[in-house]
Amino acid sequence: MERQIILGHGASGTAASMAPWVEGLRRHGLAARAIDLPRRRAEEAVPAFLAAIDVGHDAVLGGHSYGGRVASLAAARRLAVRRPVGGLLLLSYPLHRPGQPDTWRERTAHWSALTCPVLLLSGEADPFARLPLLREAVGRLPNARLVTYPRVGHGLLPVLDQALSAAIAFISSLPG
Repeated sequence: MERQIILGHGASGTAASMAPWVEGLRRHGLAARAIDLPRRRAEEAVPAFLAAIDVGHDAVLGGHSYGGRVASLAAARRLAVRRPVGGLLLLSYPLHRPGQPDTWRERTAHWSALTCPVLLLSGEADPFARLPLLREAVGRLPNARLVTYPRVGHGLLPVLDQALSAAIAFISSLPG
């Protein structure tokens, strides 16, 4: 059974905007695809992510910003019904709104339900994730790794090759 990787886009993107990630993962023999998410609150977009999962625990969910948040909410929901995902790949997770770092606990409240392996890739200059807060939040996950990129903001395309290497190593290390 082939592991599938399903990625969601950022709030202003579409599935097409995830093409560099999907193509990069596919070049390494991974079954990756991107899905279009509805433009509404992340919690309301979870059903679209859940509907895209074809295989049980072999799915790796993830995405950029909003898409990563929806993926993590979907993973938490699947765990609640005892259908875990294989892992989470969170690209530029939107820990808080820019200028509102106090919202980070609300945006990670569901993380307490996450037991699957998680890889977070983030720019150190991301206005959506102050680095000390991100490190604190990631420290609350039981099985997570954070990779950061100096002088990179909310988009990881400037370090795409490095980020893809980290993602591929993470996905390759997952059991199953």
